[in-house]
Amino acid sequence: MNPATDSPGAAPDSPVAVVSGGSRGLGRVLVERLLADGWRVATFSRKPNEFTEAMAGKHPDAFHWAAVDLTDFTALRQFARDGAQRFGRIDLLVNNAGVLHQELFLTTAPARMNDLVGANLLAPLHLAQACARAMVRGGGGTIVNVSSINAIRGYRGVAVYAAAKAGLEGLGRSLARELGPLGIRVNTLTPGFFDSDMTADVTSGNREKIQRRTPLGRLGTVEEIADAVLFLASSEARFITGHTLVIDGGITC
Repeated sequence: MNPATDSPGAAPDSPVAVVSGGSRGLGRVLVERLLADGWRVATFSRKPNEFTEAMAGKHPDAFHWAAVDLTDFTALRQFARDGAQRFGRIDLLVNNAGVLHQELFLTTAPARMNDLVGANLLAPLHLAQACARAMVRGGGGTIVNVSSINAIRGYRGVAVYAAAKAGLEGLGRSLARELGPLGIRVNTLTPGFFDSDMTADVTSGNREKIQRRTPLGRLGTVEEIADAVLFLASSEARFITGHTLVIDGGITC
């Protein structure tokens, strides 16, 4: 997938992607690149912003946005149904949205645990089921779940987040086995540290430590993570399913 500078607009029969959390960060880059490649895209976030408003004006026939909270599972399912109804199909789901909260496990409130698991694991489960049903009706599709290296390497203060992200990897393997015969591929992308809203608060000292521990000597870029997502979504990966692709500069090797 090589995005053009100017999108000529999506054709009525062009493929359809659902991207969770598409107003900023990795989700925003994915939305931009998919639209530029001629996809029709449905995405959501809690609030509109300049980007979502600009995309709605620039791509009125190819872009659908709605205000949805990740922990409102009924609204998530309705969003998927609305996207399928508006565009007639769903070919790709990128479970990108997530919520990171750092706190020692012994002091984390039960309500906070529930919210973190809800946003980072239950929300992707609900979206995957709703979108997979639309994919089955359309003859197949692709699901890419975005996990985190916290799922495969222990870090202090993120136990609940790590548990939820590890669940995504198990989900990907099980769904690949179950949905493969229906023409649906399911893979997991596990990014390491890259420049994003989630790493914006990392101190310069910690950033330097991360870079020293990373064999490639730097953090990743959001474009590099997007490249990996779009590869897994592309026809070039048509024989890849049930796989977890770690893209972390080697920090977990």
